[in-house]
Amino acid sequence: MILMQTIAIFVDAYRELNAKKLFWLTLGLNLLAVIIYASIGINERGFTVLFWTLEGLFNTSMMSKSTFYKFEFVTWGVPMWLSWGATVLALISTAGIIPDMVSGGTIEPILSKPIGRVRLFLTKYLSGLGFVGVQVLVFSVGCFLVLGIRGESWEFGLFLAVPIVLAFFSYLFAFCVFIGLVTRSTITALLLTIVFFLLIFVINISEALTISSRETAMVQIEDAQEQVKSQEKFANKRIEQYQEQGKAIPGVDGEPLPPNFDDSLEAVNPTLSFARENLAKAQRKHDSWDTWASWFSRVKFVLPKTGETIGLLERNLIDDDELDGFIQMMEDLSGENSNQQDPRVNERIEAVYDARTMTWILGTSFAFEAFLLGLSTLIFVRRDF
Repeated sequence: MILMQTIAIFVDAYRELNAKKLFWLTLGLNLLAVIIYASIGINERGFTVLFWTLEGLFNTSMMSKSTFYKFEFVTWGVPMWLSWGATVLALISTAGIIPDMVSGGTIEPILSKPIGRVRLFLTKYLSGLGFVGVQVLVFSVGCFLVLGIRGESWEFGLFLAVPIVLAFFSYLFAFCVFIGLVTRSTITALLLTIVFFLLIFVINISEALTISSRETAMVQIEDAQEQVKSQEKFANKRIEQYQEQGKAIPGVDGEPLPPNFDDSLEAVNPTLSFARENLAKAQRKHDSWDTWASWFSRVKFVLPKTGETIGLLERNLIDDDELDGFIQMMEDLSGENSNQQDPRVNERIEAVYDARTMTWILGTSFAFEAFLLGLSTLIFVRRDF
């Protein structure tokens, strides 16, 4: 009985989406994205679009077909289509599930049935996620077939996109459900969810910029410290030479320095003062950026990790050798180092993000979702409709 009631709720949610033609519209757009994915490729002569070949250095001698399609999948298929285009479409499609249910004249007949409010609410929530799961699965299956047929490599790792993107969407959908339940307005829920999505995006970008600036300043500190050591060594050597010759150590004005003069090193080597000043500036810069980076990191801790969640797919689908090969290929095509940033800074930034484990990324994000979902369930159970 309970199972049949739950299935009936899922079927009813599907009928609502089908009546609005949103299910088939979104499905069609996903298939269109797969067609675009399949229409682009490479061969031994160059880059291909449909039946045309653009001859050039970018060909299978620099990157295998399978690697090309995997990079295409993780560079635009998931980050651009599933994370933005399909997500917005999914929010538009599912934003009305809760507001429509709790609107006047609709909720009363539903509550009159022998269905617990908690199960009713959570089943409706899961039906929205199920809609998105089907869409992501269709896109993943299509890309899997394209990679297998055109790329000549059957990569089952592509199906990781289904749970990863579903987890990513669930963060936003929980927020959308909460707003929709409180306001009973589909438009309000949709608009505020998109604003919330953009806010997370801005915070992610801001944190990335502050981390990059902080690590750049740290490298500058290390360089300045080396410069100070070098100048101090040079100054000490000159002082030793004066002492060996039995001469007094001259100051900046040429007059002999008194014994145990504090700035004797700078006196014999004025460049040392500039080196120490540069070190102090780099330290102040680092402290400032570290404060901002720490602030953004604390804000991010309580928010869902949308960017890092999507990044889990790249971690698991593309290995380090393929990534290094792609970077080298881009450098070869450009004729120079395509990334002008100090490699030491890149290594430090990568270390910061690598330290964020999958458990931390998903755990803190699901905690946020569980809090909103629990609060929404409590409101739904206690509200007098």
